[in-house]
Amino acid sequence: MPASARRPRPRIALMTPFVALTFAALMTVPVAASGADEVRSLSANFLAGHVAQKRRDLPAAIKYLGRALEQDTGEPNLLRRTFLFSLMDGRIDDGLALATRHLEIEKKAPIATLALAVADAKKGDWAALKKRMAGLDSTGLNSFTAPALNAWATFAADGKEKGIEALKPLRDLGGTRVLYDLHVGLMHELSGELAAAETYYVSVAKDDGGATLRGARILGTLYERQGKIDEARAAYNLYLQAQPNSQFVDVDLARLDAGGKNTPVLVGSVEDGVAEALFGISSSLNRQGGYETALVLGQLALYLRPDFPVMRYTVGGILEALDRFDDAIEIYRAVGDDNPFSKSAKLRIAANLDRENRTDEAIELLRDLTDEWKDDFSAPLALGDAYRRVERWAEAISAYDEAVKRIGTLEPRHWQILYTRGIVLERAKEWERAEEDFLKALEFEKDQPLVLNYLGYSWVEQGVHLERALKMIETAVAKRPHDGYITDSLGWIYYKLGRYADAVPELERAVELRPEDPVINDHLGDAYWRVGRRLEATFQWNHALVLEPDPELKAVIEKKLKDGLVEEADAVIKTTPDGG
Repeated sequence: MPASARRPRPRIALMTPFVALTFAALMTVPVAASGADEVRSLSANFLAGHVAQKRRDLPAAIKYLGRALEQDTGEPNLLRRTFLFSLMDGRIDDGLALATRHLEIEKKAPIATLALAVADAKKGDWAALKKRMAGLDSTGLNSFTAPALNAWATFAADGKEKGIEALKPLRDLGGTRVLYDLHVGLMHELSGELAAAETYYVSVAKDDGGATLRGARILGTLYERQGKIDEARAAYNLYLQAQPNSQFVDVDLARLDAGGKNTPVLVGSVEDGVAEALFGISSSLNRQGGYETALVLGQLALYLRPDFPVMRYTVGGILEALDRFDDAIEIYRAVGDDNPFSKSAKLRIAANLDRENRTDEAIELLRDLTDEWKDDFSAPLALGDAYRRVERWAEAISAYDEAVKRIGTLEPRHWQILYTRGIVLERAKEWERAEEDFLKALEFEKDQPLVLNYLGYSWVEQGVHLERALKMIETAVAKRPHDGYITDSLGWIYYKLGRYADAVPELERAVELRPEDPVINDHLGDAYWRVGRRLEATFQWNHALVLEPDPELKAVIEKKLKDGLVEEADAVIKTTPDGG
């Protein structure tokens, strides 16, 4: 089996020691943070909160930092962190109380001001919101949030024209023209000027190539409400051209097929407009890796608009990125049914259950979804993935077969399903079917490096099609030069061909790229042995044992450490003239 197909061991969360903390203090923190004892001192509460934060346990961090804050109400950093963690955890009322205190110390704190502005919007106090935004400078996060929120407050208080005028800073700021066009369009739509709204929504679609789900749905639903069914379908299909594997517009297309009735209004009020602005900025930050700030904005949007499925689904994804899988599950459960995100949210619940080692629960859920969604391939596909991760090969194959059956006619975009099923078939020792899937995947996606690597490596292990396998793996390395698994495959085929001197530098590079992989380290040990570097070979084999290989490989390595390798002549694959 190629290294690239091995399942990585579950990650273990490790606490990083901080130089500034004494050893004794560190030793007391986990006990306090676990809730075993009540922590009374300021320093212990602070340390317990700090460790909980590093473990991404926000409820515990809030608990202990909150206690510390009660003991030292004037410490600005402590107040700011407790406030931010409260917002990130969705405790908006607590966060708002802390925001008020925070602003007493730091007059123009951007997120505290933003949080209170959202509270103003929820109360419909547009004058207060405008006043807050007017007091901010135009740098950092403020350069996006202040114009957007101020514009919606101005729209509510003074009408469309002045609202659009207040949006102009977004028009002139680099990279935010799409945000400007979208919100100008929304203001026109809320004013009943649908033709003008359409013009701006079409501009958004042109700018992003129709690839943004939100833009596609806002334009498509507007077309539907005007009776422009063909145009609506074209908007959804344009999105599918850019995102061919997405199912997020299936609900919209099904509604069109049923006659286009009960079209949703995605943004129906000024409060919705503010929430939409928060969603757009949060999504942008999320794409750029600013997960924590994105989460704050997402939670504020949900506070303002609880019935906001796309925002709720996005918050779930941010929580996943922060390794808060249980919290993500709860958010996904609140997405609800009968919206474009409900199916995907249920699949994400299963994926996160699996990540939390609750695999039996994940499988049970996916079985139920497979039975419930009779014609949908996504549930059996996810079920196959769950079985694959626990190496239940026969059940995984059955699930993948059902997914392929439901798809019907396979298209190039389905190459990865064939690739994944091929891996499982190979592991189940059904090589003929596996090889057929790999070759079909390459018909769909020529020179796909993952497929080239797996098929080429498998042929090398079998001693067949060696010249073709070598060319395939060389192509794969050229396409993914920093992939340690594929580099290992190239080194290993050199090794199997008896080209030991060529194998060593490739396998050394593979170990540099993937130092934690026992198979790659074992391969390098074999190559060192063959070129006479036997002390280094012994070191690599011992290192591979430390990396906890599977029992079969462990036994092989232990035998090599005891007896060395077989004679060189017995290790080289004998090739026929045609390379097979």
